[in-house]
Amino acid sequence: MNKRLLCAALLWLPVFASHAATTKVSEHVLGNGLKVLVKEDHRSPVAVSQVWYKVGSSYEPGGITGLSHMLEHMMFKGTDKHAPGEFSRIIAENGGEENAFTGQDYTAYFQTLEASRLAVSFELEADRMRHLHLLADELKKELQVVTEERRMRTDDNPQAKMQEHFNAMAYTNSPYKNPVIGWPSDIENYKVDDLQAWYQRWYAPNNATLVVVGDVQPKAVFALAEQYFADLKPSELKPLKPQAEVEQLGVRKMTVKLPAKLPYLVMGYKVPVLKTAQHEWEAYALEVLAGVLDGGGSARLESGLVRGKQIAVAVGASYSLASRLPELFTLEATPAEGKTVWDLENALKDEITRLQIKLVDDDELQRIKAQVLAKAVYERDSGFYQAMQLGMLETVGLGWKVADEYVEKVNRVTAEQVRDVARKYLVEDKLSVAYLEPLPITGNITETKTTKGVR
Repeated sequence: MNKRLLCAALLWLPVFASHAATTKVSEHVLGNGLKVLVKEDHRSPVAVSQVWYKVGSSYEPGGITGLSHMLEHMMFKGTDKHAPGEFSRIIAENGGEENAFTGQDYTAYFQTLEASRLAVSFELEADRMRHLHLLADELKKELQVVTEERRMRTDDNPQAKMQEHFNAMAYTNSPYKNPVIGWPSDIENYKVDDLQAWYQRWYAPNNATLVVVGDVQPKAVFALAEQYFADLKPSELKPLKPQAEVEQLGVRKMTVKLPAKLPYLVMGYKVPVLKTAQHEWEAYALEVLAGVLDGGGSARLESGLVRGKQIAVAVGASYSLASRLPELFTLEATPAEGKTVWDLENALKDEITRLQIKLVDDDELQRIKAQVLAKAVYERDSGFYQAMQLGMLETVGLGWKVADEYVEKVNRVTAEQVRDVARKYLVEDKLSVAYLEPLPITGNITETKTTKGVR
């Protein structure tokens, strides 16, 4: 973040903190279990509608990895009332935009429409929630689409391919070890019966959250939801079997050899998330710690390893506190010319050791907090992101009210807490490391960062 943006963010923070404490979200639960969340935002005559299902790649047993993502594609293939492709055509005819995405912990479908057209979205989503047609011919077509998607996003992208292998090594028992898009052999062997069983099990009103943000009135939205969704029958939802990650007993390392332009390094430490942390503050301290390392151009990794020591051309740190299961605190980097991934690994470990030994000074801590919170300010300016935040928090089991606690909880983090989580979690026995060893390039490749969701 540049200085001008940072100054603007600092000016807005007191306003944002005050606003966040009084954010108005209205909640209503239908008799069939569908939860409806409405947040008014009257800045433009638009409404964002999202349906979130509590199912994603982390719900999938071996043999059907990627099935949630495949079903996401099939959700556009027609119902009793609407032929394949008609969903998208109707939304477009009404001046709207629509799409969907699958992650480790959720599958979500969304439309952005002029607010008076919200009923169009509701009618279509209610229809495909319980009346989807899953046809063998349509599955055959979409299998080709997903196979090509996997080729472009993963198989032809050395960093994404390495990340996939890294996750499979870093996790022993957690379902986060599997790719969201699925392993190739599983994708090749999907059957309509697999999709039908998955759809019947998880696509039900009592396993979904409907979120609406925009130029709407909550009572009117609730009445509309009752009109279109209330008659849908719920499912009998059986709890997932626990898939707790087994304790890691020492550092894990691997080398991945792929055609690539540059070497690449990924390091990941096992850490808790907000839902699983022994103490809630630990998750927020890890969030601030990620900002200390990678919170803009003045943060430690960029200023120290890229501009300072000049041993990296790109470096970053990432952590997500809003996951269903424990996560990885990840560091990734590309070495500068003449430097190696081992040089980078040592330099990154030195930065971690520095955090474990010496407290972050107050000026740096306040600057990082300002940047972390400023990011929240900019994201909340989007109606789509506001809806996404509410839906995600509900779907992973944290509850939407956590959104309003974020600013206060980040502001509470102390330098001692940042040091303590670095000492407790960023240790060798919780570390996994992967090195990308470039091979000669014989075809077209892309090199971009991976993301957890697909589509």
